[in-house]
Amino acid sequence: MSDKFDSATRTELEAAAFRRLVDHLRERTDVQNIDLMNLSGFCRNCLSRWYQEAANEKGLDLDKEEAREIVYGMPYAEWRAKYQSEATPEQKAAFEKSHANHG
Repeated sequence: MSDKFDSATRTELEAAAFRRLVDHLRERTDVQNIDLMNLSGFCRNCLSRWYQEAANEKGLDLDKEEAREIVYGMPYAEWRAKYQSEATPEQKAAFEKSHANHG
């Protein structure tokens, strides 16, 4: 890791990048989580789980649904109803292939 920035500045920059990523994912409701998983190996749910785990490691009480709402910008069930479509057979096959060794 670069020593160009002190720890506090690096944390601020990382937080800003995280917020921008979350904003981008909120705007791109046309991109399904399965597409993210197939392309990058993570999705909105992974990001919310990492957020929850980080909070819990700090002793902060944050449950799965609260963490998802932070990432999705609304309750997860609402997001799913508005934007999630059924995965196509092609998406499912790509997911199985890309995650075959990740048991």
